[in-house]
Amino acid sequence: MRLFISFILVFTFYSLTAVADENTPSQFRDDAYTPQNVVYEFNYQTPADGVRALGYIRNHLRALEEFGDVAKDSHIVVVMHGYEVHAVAREQAEHFPDVYAKLKELTDKGVSFYVCRNSARGKGYEVDDFYDLVTLVPAGMSEIGHWQAKGYAYINPYLNKRMSREDLGLN
Repeated sequence: MRLFISFILVFTFYSLTAVADENTPSQFRDDAYTPQNVVYEFNYQTPADGVRALGYIRNHLRALEEFGDVAKDSHIVVVMHGYEVHAVAREQAEHFPDVYAKLKELTDKGVSFYVCRNSARGKGYEVDDFYDLVTLVPAGMSEIGHWQAKGYAYINPYLNKRMSREDLGLN
């Protein structure tokens, strides 16, 4: 029995210290996701950044669909209170012609969009100046707190300048 236990201990030790070095490739963890309730804060310096950040939401939903099929059981909320507010105002459609379609695609998947009324007023908009897919709320920060109090996880996606490996001097 001691010999057997010794064998197991030695085998376990060597299994845990398997040979790995800089040439060992990484692994992909594809465990199934569970439903997620998330509130995203959008507070960008330009409307175009807010439009670009919608890609985070699409990617988030795509992963929930592909790795767990739980997108339909999840809820994503986006609270806008930066300059991206301009991009969801109907009178700015000529400047952001594809925004409504992007919002529609996401709302059809259950995403909710909220705009801070304080921010909207500060930018010269009234409640009825926005697309029908957007709901105005009294204050963006209070709205984020509202969703967090309901147990929603908070995400504030930071946008980096898009650069290729070549741009960075890599191969």
